[in-house]
Amino acid sequence: MPATFLVVPVWQGSNSARALQLVDGAEAIRGDLPASATRTIEVPPGAGDALGSGVKRLTAVRTVRERIERELREVSGPAIVVGGDCGASPGAVAHAARAHGPHLGMLWLDAHADLHTPDTSPSGAFGGMALRAVLGHGADGLALDEGCAVPAANVVLGGARDLDDAEVVALRESGITSIGVAGISRHEEVLDAFASAGVDRVYVHIDLDVLDPATFAGVADAVPFGASPADVADLLRAVLARHPLAGATIAGFAPADAVTAGDDLPTILRLIGALTS
Repeated sequence: MPATFLVVPVWQGSNSARALQLVDGAEAIRGDLPASATRTIEVPPGAGDALGSGVKRLTAVRTVRERIERELREVSGPAIVVGGDCGASPGAVAHAARAHGPHLGMLWLDAHADLHTPDTSPSGAFGGMALRAVLGHGADGLALDEGCAVPAANVVLGGARDLDDAEVVALRESGITSIGVAGISRHEEVLDAFASAGVDRVYVHIDLDVLDPATFAGVADAVPFGASPADVADLLRAVLARHPLAGATIAGFAPADAVTAGDDLPTILRLIGALTS
C-alpha cells in the first residue's frame, strides 16, 4: 500500500537557536512530495507553556501530538512523517503501535540518544526526550501509555555519538541495542536484534543529524563523524526487505538558506526512496 506523507513543521521541541528553520526544512521537503498523498499538521504558532512539567513548550508539543494521532486515524497503511524536530515521532509511533501491537520494532537513527526525561534533561527540550517517551517514560500526555509504548528490547539505536551522562546510564540500563555509526553498515547486527525480539513490522525514525555533516549540512546541531547517506539507505533497504514498514519519521532538516536546502534535498529524497521502494 502506498505511503501517506504527513508534514509536521513542529519546532517547539528543539532547543537550537535554529529551531524555526525546522519549519523551513519541512516546507522544503513538502515541495518534493506527491501532493495527492501529502497531508499537513497545523502547528501552534506560539511557543507554548511548560506548566511546571520540566518540558519546555509542553502545551504546544502536546497539541501537535494530539493532532498527529487524530489525523492518522484517517490514514490506511504506513505514514511517513516529515518534521520538524524529533518530537514529531511519538504520536506517529503510538498510532503504529496500536495498529501492529507488541511486535512493533523501532529503528531510531540519530546522532543523539533522545533518552532524557524531564528530570534529567539539561535543556527541557522535548526533542531530547523523544525516544524515552516512545519507551513510555516522561511527561503526561507525551510519554506513550502502556498499551502503545515500544519495549526497549524492540529498539535499535543507530549512529548515536553525542550523549549526556544521564543518557549513557539510561541506555546501558534500558535493554536497547545500540550500534553506533559503524554498525549502520553492518546490517546483520540490526537484523539479529529484531529477530531476537520477535519483531514483525518496523517503525523508522531518522534524525538527519545521524549523517556526517561533511555530506549533509542542513541540521541545527551537527555532530562530526556521522554515517554516509549510502550506508543509511542500504540499512533501510536491508531492514525493510525483512520487516514491512509500519511508519517512519524524517526529522531535523534545518537548512540555513534556500541554496543549501537545494543541495541537501536529493539526499532526503534518496532516504525516502529507500523507505518506500
